[in-house]
Amino acid sequence: MGLNKNFQIPQEVLKILNAFKAANFEVYIVGGCVRDILLYREPKDWDVVTNAEPGEIQNIFPNNFYENQFGTVGIITGSQTENLKVVEATTYRIDGQYSDMRHPDEVKFAKTIKEDLARRDFTVNSMALSLVEGMAPEFIDLFGGQEDLKNKIIKAVGEPEKRFQEDALRMMRAMRFLAQFSIPEGTDKNGDWKIEEKTAKAIEKNKKLIEAISKERIRDEFLKIIDSSNPCYGIEIMRRLGLLKYVLPELESAYGVGQNKHHIYDVYEHSIKSLAFAVKKKYSQDVKIAALLHDIGKPDTKHGEGSSSTFYNHEVVGAKIAERILNRLKFSKKQIEKLVILVRYHLFYYNVDEVTESSVRRLVRKVGPENMNELIQIRTCDRIGSGVPKAEPYKLRHLKYIIDKVSRDPISPKMLLAKGEDVMRILNISPGPKIGMVLEILLDEVLDDPARNTKQNLELRIKNLGKLSDDEIKKLSERAEKKKEEIQMKIEDTTKKKYWVT
Repeated sequence: MGLNKNFQIPQEVLKILNAFKAANFEVYIVGGCVRDILLYREPKDWDVVTNAEPGEIQNIFPNNFYENQFGTVGIITGSQTENLKVVEATTYRIDGQYSDMRHPDEVKFAKTIKEDLARRDFTVNSMALSLVEGMAPEFIDLFGGQEDLKNKIIKAVGEPEKRFQEDALRMMRAMRFLAQFSIPEGTDKNGDWKIEEKTAKAIEKNKKLIEAISKERIRDEFLKIIDSSNPCYGIEIMRRLGLLKYVLPELESAYGVGQNKHHIYDVYEHSIKSLAFAVKKKYSQDVKIAALLHDIGKPDTKHGEGSSSTFYNHEVVGAKIAERILNRLKFSKKQIEKLVILVRYHLFYYNVDEVTESSVRRLVRKVGPENMNELIQIRTCDRIGSGVPKAEPYKLRHLKYIIDKVSRDPISPKMLLAKGEDVMRILNISPGPKIGMVLEILLDEVLDDPARNTKQNLELRIKNLGKLSDDEIKKLSERAEKKKEEIQMKIEDTTKKKYWVT
């Protein structure tokens, strides 16, 4: 494995590297961006290390910010590209003890790039590259990171236990890298990465240390796993190494919980398979999380064993458990509310000939029209993840059609900016059928030209209609009503064709 000769370093980064060299300082790009270049991936972030101290970095790059104690200066590049607007430059450093298992108690500036690389987490993140115009690239790999990339190995730098005791979140980061680098679920297993044996044993031994990490940091790593190419693999390795018990104990407890004749997998594997389908279909992050958690209530509601076991009200219990999990992991209130709804109503009942429009309308009201498409996606994930999916494409298409139909505002005078009381006031009449007829005429005219739907225009039109006889108004109203029905029928036919239903 070598450098991609066709890869172009962004000009914003090259200018920074050249500026350090012009000021007679050492400078390297380091960490994830070097790893991604070797993997032929587009780096998401660019990090630079140098023997220049923070004050010296600020002198070279006046447009900067420096708001930390770790020697990292944010260089503002002026780029229009999001991940290049700021490039972080950090002074070589040696970390002291990590008493909080998050930040070093003391940071000392180091003199060499070798000292700086030795403090990093994994070998694949501990490589450095010097790229300066007019000079051959200088590649530094002291811990075998390039070989580990080639062999698809996640391995801690130095002593794994020390790395995880410094920052216990590194255990989850290892799971995240497995999930991000491995190929999607269901493809060639040779694409899966592995954790080096000594590193894996260190995670097993130190897994409980994750409890000392803030829930926000755990949530962020969890979401990166969820949004990776193969989250199921990352979660499964978490379970095998005992880490899942301290991150998502509710999911871990679903392992080995058998189901009934409608499933061939236990609750845990069914949840994983449902997530895998959501990933395959590139559904939203919310759908992927809900797919993973949709049956989280089954272990607590199981009655009986074997093919006839039941899980009554598991969706209700599951919604409460999901809410507890999401609150614990400090998700936003808005996301919690949505995910709880998706878990709670994922088991909605729908048969084409049995469910009425009113029941669908009630479901839409409970779930929210904006969430209905994702609810159906979760139902599909659930169905595929069962291992014995029933043929439901037509049922789901028909349901989408009904949802579309009941979610639309009907064509009615309620659309008008003039109301019945305006007709009574302008024409000086009491409540009666004439009011409805006038509004039907106005609606017909607005359907022909929506620009007419202004308060001023409608009030003027009401005055003019008031000059007509009651018979004339009645005839215009009947004509308008017939036209409205024709429009509604056309909309109905278009909607049916949209969902391939008859």
